[in-house]
Amino acid sequence: MTTPLLQLQGFSVAYGEVEAVHNVDLTVAEGEIVTVIGPNGAGKTTLLAAAMGLLPSRGALSMGGERLARPSVEAMVARGVGLVPEKRELFGEMSVDDNLLLGGFARWRRGQRDQRARMDEVFAIFPRLAERHAQWASTLSGGERQMLAIGRALMARPRLLMLDEPSLGLAPLIVREVLQVVSSLRQIGVSVLLVEQNARAALQVADRGYVLETGSVALSGPAQTLLRDRRIIETYLGIGNKTTSAATAA
Repeated sequence: MTTPLLQLQGFSVAYGEVEAVHNVDLTVAEGEIVTVIGPNGAGKTTLLAAAMGLLPSRGALSMGGERLARPSVEAMVARGVGLVPEKRELFGEMSVDDNLLLGGFARWRRGQRDQRARMDEVFAIFPRLAERHAQWASTLSGGERQMLAIGRALMARPRLLMLDEPSLGLAPLIVREVLQVVSSLRQIGVSVLLVEQNARAALQVADRGYVLETGSVALSGPAQTLLRDRRIIETYLGIGNKTTSAATAA
């Protein structure tokens, strides 16, 4: 059996006395897109933050089969993990080019002077960013800011990209465009762990999915199987029983 790129076992996260994520088992394989869906307050963002080392956790986290006793941002970045946070956290009064260069700073510090080539790769993925390369990030549309946030993370050439709610606040057409890019990342060797409240959009691009409810995994499996699961349809896809029954009969 192939060693997972990322593996969480009995992974738990607490805020003081309150356990927000409880005993989660999750894997992401090389070249795979895995999504975590669930309602607001289910612990999705907390799970992602702790997996990145931003919050303390209990349980086991392994990267490429190597157990990390205390996951930290530095350790995860060193092992090729990038995070695009929900709020994007761009530098508004800096240009698109400069935001991207900052994303490649860790490689520059290690002596890898390939930032121009990395930027060209990002611009090939997001041609709109090339058109706006000299603009301040604050002048971009919501969709363009999300593209820039993903592009900045790609500057570090991650093996695994963690995305927190990339569709948040975006129009449906832009959501489709952004998630199509997410789907294509495997072609350049990037695996994806995608946290999303838009269950349908997430499951349509993912290989596998986990449903998180009140901090625990309630359901998991292949994304296409989850898309057809009655519990998912009724709870997360906004389709009532009558519609579900008609679809089943058809």
